[in-house]
Amino acid sequence: MTFDLEAMKQAVIDAIEDIKGFDITVMDVRKLTSLTNYMIVASATSTRQAKSIADNVREKLKEKGYEIRGLEGEKDGEWVLVDLDDIVVHIMVPATRA
Repeated sequence: MTFDLEAMKQAVIDAIEDIKGFDITVMDVRKLTSLTNYMIVASATSTRQAKSIADNVREKLKEKGYEIRGLEGEKDGEWVLVDLDDIVVHIMVPATRA
């Protein structure tokens, strides 16, 4: 599937903002690693919110036809990772992010 990386990045940000994720940082890591193009880090006020944000990112991007490679950390929710291959999303509670 061909897609617009910028559109995918915006879809992730929108999905995070839908659930009131905050302190969103987008890092272009193409020159640092061949594993992914962008890392997006966001904060959540609670483990429950972190899980909800991750679920929303997964659902919204799946609806748009993007492949979800993996989801980690949902059980504890202090740090949830959504692997979209070209973008890796980290959602953390502030204490974990610090």
